[in-house]
Amino acid sequence: MDADRERGRSPSTSMIRHPGIIALAVAVFGIGAIVVVDYGPWSRAKIQTAELAMYRTTGEAARAAGAAVTPTTPKSPIEPEQAGPNISRRVNPVIP
Repeated sequence: MDADRERGRSPSTSMIRHPGIIALAVAVFGIGAIVVVDYGPWSRAKIQTAELAMYRTTGEAARAAGAAVTPTTPKSPIEPEQAGPNISRRVNPVIP
């Protein structure tokens, strides 16, 4: 403390420059910002009943917008062989 006064610094400026205090201040600010953004009055869910909602499903909304909703094509029963190295047979097969 006396060394800081001799150099012309006040004791409060030397405490602010300590990395731990700066990190703590940044952490507190970050947590406060997250709380404000997540739980602020503007982030409330606007729940609508089925009577108020225009469409009950995504498919209905897509059809109303003019999109063609088609089912996914089924997977082929014949699958191609898996790519990769060939597995060699044993050199000396075991005979039971």
